[in-house]
Amino acid sequence: MIIFINGSFNAGKSTVAKLLATKIGDTAIVEVDTFHDFIEWMPIKESVLVNLENATLVIRNFVKRGFNVIVPYSLSKRNYEYLMEELKNVEDDIQIFTLNPKIEEVLENRGEKELTEAEKERIKYHYSTGINNPTFGKVINNTHQTPTETVENILGLISLDKK
Repeated sequence: MIIFINGSFNAGKSTVAKLLATKIGDTAIVEVDTFHDFIEWMPIKESVLVNLENATLVIRNFVKRGFNVIVPYSLSKRNYEYLMEELKNVEDDIQIFTLNPKIEEVLENRGEKELTEAEKERIKYHYSTGINNPTFGKVINNTHQTPTETVENILGLISLDKK
């Protein structure tokens, strides 16, 4: 199974992905943003396509070896369409969940990390472009949920889909 955890910066994607991986087992977490570390000199906007290409190769490799894969990443419609095209012949179930807490919550510091002004602007941009509420996948309002509750919500939706 391949699970994309979509949402704005600071919506809880990585936290939920890590918890979900412990519940599903045999799971690799593919953090697309880490591929930019290989080409730090390249502006992030220019590296997105390279990062997505590398992510699809890694996802395919893990699936081929029988792993479940969770991908926490902010998906624009264009990047979603690209990934679905690249993964269309992968013989595995693909699920997409978007975490959509209220913007006021996402603009607050969560955990130990203090948000920078640039990160807050990125969040506002994500919400203005609809990354938090796309036309694809299942949207989860996790404003008043703990990460564990969000994971249970996702597991319930996965179970429903398989019945």
